[in-house]
Amino acid sequence: METPLTPLEFARRAQRLYSDREGVVDGELRFTFGEFLKRCDRWSTALQSLGVGQGDRVAYIAPNTHAHLEAYYAVPQIGAVLVPINFRLKPEDFAYIINHCGARVVCAHPDHLEAIDEIRDQISAVEVFVALEGSGDRWLDYERILASHDPEYEPVEISESDLITINYTSGTTARPKGVMITHRNAYINIMGTLAQHHLSPADRYLWTLPMFHANGWTFTWINTARGMTHVCLPKVEPGAIYQLIKEEGITMFCAAPTVLISIANAPEKLREGAPRGVRLFTAGAPPAAATIELIEKDLGWELTHVYGLTETAPLITVCEPRPEHQVLSIEERSKIKARQGVELVSSGEVRVVDEKGLEVAADGSTLGEITVRGNVVMAGYYNDPEATAAAIKDGWFHSGDAAVVHPDGYVEIRDRFKDVIISGGENISSVELEGCLLTHPAVQETAVVGMPHEKWGESPHAFVVLKEGAQATEDVLKAHVRSQLAHFKTPQAVSFVDELPKTATGKVQKYVLRQHEPGIATQ
Repeated sequence: METPLTPLEFARRAQRLYSDREGVVDGELRFTFGEFLKRCDRWSTALQSLGVGQGDRVAYIAPNTHAHLEAYYAVPQIGAVLVPINFRLKPEDFAYIINHCGARVVCAHPDHLEAIDEIRDQISAVEVFVALEGSGDRWLDYERILASHDPEYEPVEISESDLITINYTSGTTARPKGVMITHRNAYINIMGTLAQHHLSPADRYLWTLPMFHANGWTFTWINTARGMTHVCLPKVEPGAIYQLIKEEGITMFCAAPTVLISIANAPEKLREGAPRGVRLFTAGAPPAAATIELIEKDLGWELTHVYGLTETAPLITVCEPRPEHQVLSIEERSKIKARQGVELVSSGEVRVVDEKGLEVAADGSTLGEITVRGNVVMAGYYNDPEATAAAIKDGWFHSGDAAVVHPDGYVEIRDRFKDVIISGGENISSVELEGCLLTHPAVQETAVVGMPHEKWGESPHAFVVLKEGAQATEDVLKAHVRSQLAHFKTPQAVSFVDELPKTATGKVQKYVLRQHEPGIATQ
């Protein structure tokens, strides 16, 4: 007997086993799993009454709220496809994505109703507009519709090869691409995460990671699978994070390294009373060892570094802790934890290959590209066969990430290939240089990019955010780098900035920094 591999199976199980347990917390609102999943069923019925059928796309533009979370069950269980959109994009980006995916329904948080109203004349194929809280002119009221429908939606047959979501990439260098994730892709990622990281109904999960980002790394479904309480956080701020960790007994969350930096460097009055032992996943950009050390030593939290891409559903590696790591100092363990690690048990085969497609030596220095094949790799880019063919070659998905393999088999990203700085014929890893700068006590955040240089072709330029009240000069930071790295890796220039430009998922927008200071550096 075979049944489809789908995350929807976890909703059925949670309804049966965890119905009376607290399932979702969103501000003053609290739902048991039974209440939460009944709301999902009501919304499924409502969508069907609005004409949404199998294969139709339903777009969401919302922060981390209970209404957004409900979409991950209500939309796919009637065979429709959820399209969670980065809510920090511009109205013209919303229009492009909505048109490209062919959404029939748009559901939006009140913060974004005006933006959608601006582009209504550009998205004429959309038939229904739903305000997820309250209502507006020409917007249907989500809660009112929900209350007027019963939870007995019309069941449909789901195949594991059906699309569950289309997740659009950030589009920092080109138009966003729609990553097609199947029910099977998501299910396999969930099982791999559960196999490598112990979670239980006693855990309470804080939504610091945007749900729209690769489906919240599938924690939209993982938490329900294990009967873990979802605690929603619409706006990510260190103060709110610490408050909820203390008040709600949070035991687990996920965050990009930029969020970790803000948490680790928060004022002492915010950190006071925070419980030790909180577990967290980080990914999205290689975290510096110095950041990991701050989290584990100062806060006493347990950090696990994972790696993946939207195109891989998303996780493919985990920096798996081993017994031999426990005898190391925190500083040495932090260096290992900064690596991307080894294959997740269910995610397929990961290889780092050279230009000829051959695996690089496991020597910790030979650079290659991370490639992967397996059950988590996307079905392709929606309505973009050329981009799909460019990314998936000879049965392998090519990540674009430049990495080395250490003798113990642990993969470590050195850069995106497009961000490797080639100065005077030498390759300089911006990630390595950023990690070095972050070991200086005055540095809170940094990003390094290649800038044009008359003599060397290009040279590293560091953009630095200093800790509040701290001081450092360009010469001091250059001397700090020279004391730890080869001299040719020293940044030719250091710019001090108040903040770094970032995407909604916490990735630094290096293309913006490259435009920051036009001209040729001549130092």
